Amino acid sequence: MTSSELSSSEVGSVEKGVRPISVDEQELLEIAPLPAKRPWYKFFDEYEYRDLYERRGTTHKWYHWFDETDTPEERRYIMKLDLFITSYCFLSYWVKNLDQTNVNNAYTSGMSDDLNMGGSDLTDLQVMYNVGCVVFQLPFLYLFPKVRMELLIPGLDIIWGFFTLAQYKAKSKAEMMAFRFLIGCAEAPFFPGVHYVLGAWFKAHEIQRRGGIFYIGLMLGSATAGLLQGAIFDNLNGVHGLAGWRWMFIIDAIITIPVGIMGFFIWPGTPDRMHSYFFNEKDAAIARRRAKRNGTGKPKGFSWATIKRAFSTWHLPILAIWDTLFWNSSAQGYGVFLLWLKSLNRFETGRRNTISAIAPALGILYVIISCFGADIFRSRWFFLCLPQLFNWTNMVILAIWKVPEHAKWYAFLIQYTSNSMSSVLYGWINDIVRHDDEYRSVILILVNTIAQQSTAWTPRIFWKSSTAPEYHTGFIFGAVISGTLILWTFVVLWFFKRDERKYYFKLLNESHENSELSETGELEHHEEDEKTGIAASVHKKNSD
Repeated sequence: MTSSELSSSEVGSVEKGVRPISVDEQELLEIAPLPAKRPWYKFFDEYEYRDLYERRGTTHKWYHWFDETDTPEERRYIMKLDLFITSYCFLSYWVKNLDQTNVNNAYTSGMSDDLNMGGSDLTDLQVMYNVGCVVFQLPFLYLFPKVRMELLIPGLDIIWGFFTLAQYKAKSKAEMMAFRFLIGCAEAPFFPGVHYVLGAWFKAHEIQRRGGIFYIGLMLGSATAGLLQGAIFDNLNGVHGLAGWRWMFIIDAIITIPVGIMGFFIWPGTPDRMHSYFFNEKDAAIARRRAKRNGTGKPKGFSWATIKRAFSTWHLPILAIWDTLFWNSSAQGYGVFLLWLKSLNRFETGRRNTISAIAPALGILYVIISCFGADIFRSRWFFLCLPQLFNWTNMVILAIWKVPEHAKWYAFLIQYTSNSMSSVLYGWINDIVRHDDEYRSVILILVNTIAQQSTAWTPRIFWKSSTAPEYHTGFIFGAVISGTLILWTFVVLWFFKRDERKYYFKLLNESHENSELSETGELEHHEEDEKTGIAASVHKKNSD
């Protein structure tokens, strides 16, 4: 029996492991068959089905940076992506988080006194930033596949650089809140936009490492914000009549704006709308070929049917809950470590800011372990749950609060474990919805917006700065969220494996259908040749 004679019932029997695919059929389909027996632990293998059609059963070696199926040409291309795309992701996220988190350092370095702030005012500043982010993400449901990403991301970088600079002129809490809102607006599409671009260039087992390098920029931004504020307060406080915290915003802008300008030259956008001095059409062709192998869909243009589809599948509710849990699992964004250090009355301002850099510096290590581990060992669920387990421990210790001081130091210094798995989570979301580019854009924006909007109101309930440094309600909330996030990851894994199984058998059936068309096409071609030959002979007779 040829593959073209395979009935639908027989294809179904392949799924059950009853009828193995013959060697001839495997060569025709270029898809490896499912094993007749499936061990229970294969549920935890995220690449169980993909390996059958993408790698066709070849073994992956965890210690290789490149995949065994990558050609020498593709390996050079991947190095080029890392040199330009990954490095710019890292730099831009570094300056973004430098601009985003410096308000915490400024608040504890004199801004609260100069602007007559207190109580929950720091929380209000953080909330205003988040409101700006949420509001201005929504238009990009439509715009991501339409705009040139090589202009959007660097352009936004420059805009928020100028808004960061404007903060040094703030004379009241109201002005500072307005600037924080505008910075949030400018930064709104940055995070989902970068993950959208990464998903267009990299395959599923590559994206977590690149997202990890991108996310190291966040940790470095948080670390250097503390170090810069410490150095600035010690050396520039009072220079030209400006307080040290005002100089912080000036220097942040001086760093940020050139990075944005550089992005216009090295950030290539997406393969379908690429414009770069360093990437050419050959690179775009390789990207399209790799996308086809990975099952990544092509841009089709925006339609309301895509929005309707997002609200009628499991992707939006399940992934939005997942991401909301992630956004609320962390305490470090509320300046809890800095406020605790200040409550000790043991460190001068400069020293306090320097010490606060230790936690995000350690976060770099956590990011490397989580993101590189997820790619190298091809297990995203494990490297999502592992850092959250540490984060849950930190939350429980701080919720108890009446513990030895060294236990508090331990808890505060591991708080960045909660953030370290961000690129694993967003890389997985990218992969889950990879088959349709427009749908991927919609899901990334909606999931991130729904999740981030929760941070506009949860701080007012659980993380009021007036309850610092104990934050008893906040740390209990964080522990519950972190534990739930671990459990919810297995819900996502179940839905993901179900979809991957369906996609595998869809490819299997399409391959059989294509083989039938191929045989029919050859027959029609043969018949056409015969007709042409007959017509030629008739013409020759008439000529004679």
